[in-house]
Amino acid sequence: MNRADTGLEPRLALIAGNGSLPCQIAEALDSAGREFRIIAIKGEADERTRAQADTELGWGEIGRLYKFLKKTGCRDVLLIGGVSRRPDFTSILGDLGTLKRLPTIIRALAGGDDSLLTKVIRLFEVEGYRVVGIKDVAPQLLASSGVLGKVQPNQGDWRDAELALRATEKLGELDIGQAAIAVGGRVVALEGAEGTDAMLQRCAELKRIGRIRSKGRAGVLVKTAKPNQDLRVDLPTVGPMTIDLAAAAGLAGIAVEASGALIAEKEETLKKADNAGLFVIGIEHGTRFGVTSKGQSDERS
Repeated sequence: MNRADTGLEPRLALIAGNGSLPCQIAEALDSAGREFRIIAIKGEADERTRAQADTELGWGEIGRLYKFLKKTGCRDVLLIGGVSRRPDFTSILGDLGTLKRLPTIIRALAGGDDSLLTKVIRLFEVEGYRVVGIKDVAPQLLASSGVLGKVQPNQGDWRDAELALRATEKLGELDIGQAAIAVGGRVVALEGAEGTDAMLQRCAELKRIGRIRSKGRAGVLVKTAKPNQDLRVDLPTVGPMTIDLAAAAGLAGIAVEASGALIAEKEETLKKADNAGLFVIGIEHGTRFGVTSKGQSDERS
């Protein structure tokens, strides 16, 4: 992989968890000419990421991580990819650098997920590193505003999108989840600790047993960031699997926050949505469009 230094920006450390996103980000960085190094998280990063990685480190090797950053001249850090499990306290007793920072690390592991992510960022910042987000290095991967695929939502879809958006705003205020589903002018599902995929599966089951009734495809999944969420980590994300589950749930489409949500494997995701007859749209927080939309047909394009 060509990682030539343009000299315009500091070298970036891409700390990679699971999923396909780390490799997508690496490709975007490479195309932009941004110099970077990949650090795969042991036990999390997938095979393709590990094959491209410059090093692979476990949870208990934080001292070695900082040594690697210093040796390679990385000043910016991007945390990307999923983490399937929180590290337990026995996994962080790896090296002297980790032990020196143990009180800070233990404090970072306390509290909820949002608190953990915020404190992980702080762990890097107190060492003098700048934590960046996808918006800073690969904004083209974020959702833009408007209809993103070939399928157009109808007036009823816009109303459902508005209602589900309002539900996600309330969820975010309570720090519960990032997604909601509205069908036929009624909120039918809210995301909790189970995550978006499990919520979509629950929605499919509710439709199967008749608790959600609709003719044809109906309903919208909306996924947005929480208020005051640090968009450098844990961006709301949809991808090919989201399309499959939304189609299985009989939904008409998906709406995500413009400039605040990530579309993983964007080309494949939008193509799959088109083939399934689902729309994908980017919307803004505070948007109110459903009941005031005019000139839109209730017939799906």
